[in-house]
Amino acid sequence: MDLKGKYVLVAGCGISGIAAAQLLYKVGAKPVMFDNNENLKEEDVLARFEEKCEVDFAIGKVSKETMEKVSLVVISPGIPVDADFVEEFRQNNLPIRGEIELAYQFAKGGLAAITGTNGKTTTTALVGEIMNDYYNSVFVVGNIGNAYTKEALKTQEDSVTVAEISSFQLETAMDFHPHVSAVLNITPDHLNRHHTMEEYVRVKESIAKNQTKEDFCVLNYEDSYTRDFGTRCNASVIWFSSKQKVENGFYLDKDVIYKVSGQNEEEVIRMSQTNLLGDHNAENIMAAMAMCEAYGVPMDSIVSSVKKFKAVEHRIEFVATKRGVDYYNDS
Repeated sequence: MDLKGKYVLVAGCGISGIAAAQLLYKVGAKPVMFDNNENLKEEDVLARFEEKCEVDFAIGKVSKETMEKVSLVVISPGIPVDADFVEEFRQNNLPIRGEIELAYQFAKGGLAAITGTNGKTTTTALVGEIMNDYYNSVFVVGNIGNAYTKEALKTQEDSVTVAEISSFQLETAMDFHPHVSAVLNITPDHLNRHHTMEEYVRVKESIAKNQTKEDFCVLNYEDSYTRDFGTRCNASVIWFSSKQKVENGFYLDKDVIYKVSGQNEEEVIRMSQTNLLGDHNAENIMAAMAMCEAYGVPMDSIVSSVKKFKAVEHRIEFVATKRGVDYYNDS
């Protein structure tokens, strides 16, 4: 994507928009920050930039003059794709991309991406730690709180990017192509944004739309939506299950996680050897193991990383033992 010298409108002046504007400036584009909040002050936005960056502003409304010189619109995930002003951009034949897609166009190296209604953050953090213990250059980005656009230009050909991807971010993905993806589960959520369950499911599944059989998609066998998707997925599917044995992938039996490949079956780890509790965390562990092994990390390295991983802050996070009672923070 060659944007040198081109005006790019960045819709949204939050963390995502600021990171996108900084990336655009570094690659020679001319970012124009837009927010329909008329009370927003330019100096307040500029104060949140980590690096000096020359940007123009369009506050409240985009003028006709600005609209005519813009070549691309980058919208932040929090902006609905059917918002009135986004529709106005479309009517002016402006291509619309998301922050994730912009970052992907400039990032180097490999990509592992995780989506799902629940468990994304824990799984992403665990995959990031496993990868970081084995590879030299790892970036953990996306909905986990670190904008992909903030890290994209730091990546090299040997880098691994681990991305937590929300349905909001997937709406504007075009060429986004992870080598390994995962859809952890799909339950009703964000229907005020996506309007129907069918659309929400379609958006979640789109994480794998550009994958081929040379790529891998990790899916939850116990979720009816992801089990159905497995019959249609373009990528090579690896299953995980917390309730029954699968033919290819990982499953939980009481305290033990097993790996199955054809006729071969082996015990991989016991949940009692980890710092995580509950079947939902067993699912997160199995998904992370499947992703990292598919990416090329040896199983002994994966198991070592899983054993030392601690729960993400506030998510069944062990606090202390007092008078024989274990206390956990699940706020």
